[in-house]
Amino acid sequence: MGPARVSPYVITVDTDVRDLRAADHLLRDLAAELGLPEGAFGCTHLVHGERPRVVLSFTTTSPEAARALTAKEYEVTTGAPDEVGRAVLYPGVAALTGTVTVAELLSGSAIDRVTVLGSSDQPPPEQGVVTRDHVRPQWQDGELVLTLMPAAGGVLVPFEVPDPTPCCADH
Repeated sequence: MGPARVSPYVITVDTDVRDLRAADHLLRDLAAELGLPEGAFGCTHLVHGERPRVVLSFTTTSPEAARALTAKEYEVTTGAPDEVGRAVLYPGVAALTGTVTVAELLSGSAIDRVTVLGSSDQPPPEQGVVTRDHVRPQWQDGELVLTLMPAAGGVLVPFEVPDPTPCCADH
């Protein structure tokens, strides 16, 4: 996760989840249970090594969230596990539904910039982005960056699809 834009408290929660989709759902559930404010950040982070998994990080307004999660028997540590989290909750995410323009996406959310696969140029502000109601930017060098790709009809879509096909699904 990048810098704490909402509060000075950043915590990491290790829940032993191994799947991004399950981590997204758990992150949203925990944020709701904790009553985190609308502007809070919630990110997923991939952990590799002997025990691969997805850990969660949250910005909070106080240390109470860490105590509540510890009481639920999650392993909670202070700070973010790395600087490259994948944002699931962030300011403005709720408005990123349907089709928005690049300008609306950038002005109405915490996303700092967009990149387009296969292009070194920035898309024009009026370019349409079909969000598929699944917009997952990542922290890169302290900025929240959304990777987009061209799609049919001259629009852009987020690179991460909402319902990815599992590897070898037809076997």
